[in-house]
Amino acid sequence: MGKLQSKVKRNSSKYRADGYVDVSCPSPNVPQNIPAHNDAVTSVAALKSDLCVSGGKDKAVIVSNWRTGAALTRFFGHEKEVTKVASVFGSNRLFSASRDKMVNMWEVHEKSGPSQKFLGHHLVVTGLAVSPDSCKLFSGSRDNSICKWDIETGQCLQKAAISRNLVTHMCWVPNDSYFIQTSEDKTIRIWDSRELQVAHTFPAKQYIQMYCDASQDGRYCITCSNGFGGQGCEATLWDLRQTRDRVLEYQGHLQTTAACVFLPNDVVAAPLVATSSHDCMVKLWNQDTGACLNTLFLDGAGPLASLAVCDTTFLLCASFNSGIHALRLESGKGPELREIAKF
Repeated sequence: MGKLQSKVKRNSSKYRADGYVDVSCPSPNVPQNIPAHNDAVTSVAALKSDLCVSGGKDKAVIVSNWRTGAALTRFFGHEKEVTKVASVFGSNRLFSASRDKMVNMWEVHEKSGPSQKFLGHHLVVTGLAVSPDSCKLFSGSRDNSICKWDIETGQCLQKAAISRNLVTHMCWVPNDSYFIQTSEDKTIRIWDSRELQVAHTFPAKQYIQMYCDASQDGRYCITCSNGFGGQGCEATLWDLRQTRDRVLEYQGHLQTTAACVFLPNDVVAAPLVATSSHDCMVKLWNQDTGACLNTLFLDGAGPLASLAVCDTTFLLCASFNSGIHALRLESGKGPELREIAKF
């Protein structure tokens, strides 16, 4: 694995996008805290200004202080790997999905077990979308279905199924009643949460769509795809408000791009996008031009699975081999991501 990663790093120049700046490695003095998980971390989400929640192959859901790297609460209740975690920033409720076909709800300060269980999918649950008031929950699965849940009772209120719609990720559109969903059928769908109906379907891409995120102003969404050898592996910006067409693509990763997020920032005037990939790289992009501004190579981290925005300058990245990486957005000679800790 080490030889493969070194080779990827040396030969990455031929995949560089216009505006590429550099490939930076993490500082050798990055603090290594006790790992929160004892296996691969599959998903991470921001909870509060100093808290995050993560899920992993060890079946655990863990609340950590990402500033100190300390694991504060460990929740156990899933029988198989946790695939997704989700929460509304500032809320005390968090949700987890698993290969055990179940979705659990947890309370940050309760350690006795899940405060609610949601049973209704027939295969692994791979997507979660939570409304901004934390009162509406939607889940998606490889069983081709989307479920709408009553959070208080755990009852499935509605269920919609579309042939070959193997859900990969879901996210809520801020200040709206819609959520977005990506799928292994290479399609991105916008759902109306009120009637649980598809409101719009973007043109199918060439590769499986792995992840999605919506901008805070609700004008755009970004998705990313699997791939190999630099083919596919891109992130795509879509217009949600007007033409609902593809705006541009961010190309430069060597392997599957597993996560993509919009970055609110006070560092530069231009809006930013971040992506993480199985090639061990986190890339920073100019949202409007598609230029790659910075690449951070996390040596030995293995596939990078998930990203979570903490505030205007901090980002968390979940990895298979080295836990969760805390990254800071700095200005310097230009916008740059620096690893400051891992846990």
